[in-house]
Amino acid sequence: MKLNNLKPAVGATHTSKRLGRGQGSGKGGTSTRGTKGAQARAGYEHKIGFEGGQMPIQRRLPKFGFKNPTRVEYQAVNLSDLEALVAQSGLKEFGVEEIKAAGYASSKDLVKVLGGGEITSAITVTADAFSKSAIAKIEAAGGKAVVNE
Repeated sequence: MKLNNLKPAVGATHTSKRLGRGQGSGKGGTSTRGTKGAQARAGYEHKIGFEGGQMPIQRRLPKFGFKNPTRVEYQAVNLSDLEALVAQSGLKEFGVEEIKAAGYASSKDLVKVLGGGEITSAITVTADAFSKSAIAKIEAAGGKAVVNE
């Protein structure tokens, strides 16, 4: 096989539609553009979302919802994750740095400890926020929940 023998696969290419080559071709006259209007003219470029004068979909659909610009997003970490960290590292005090180093949150995330799972060891956890159930479970196990300022 040589480069001059290469051909596209059968059905992979199509002959282009030849427009404006006389009435006998069936594609003459207006060249499949219809009659009159901006779309019939050469050099026509429509705006994004333009539907030929019909009311565009982004204006037909109702608008709803609200995006709070001051919302604070937290990365959730469950007590079961902290229990696994205790078993793995043997530490009794956890800060946000240790949680991020273990891969439960990225460097820019704020960390919130949630009450998912159980905790048996008495540990001191420092985080940006805690759920009420997490605080109750940590204190029931003899530990302490400290909120970052």
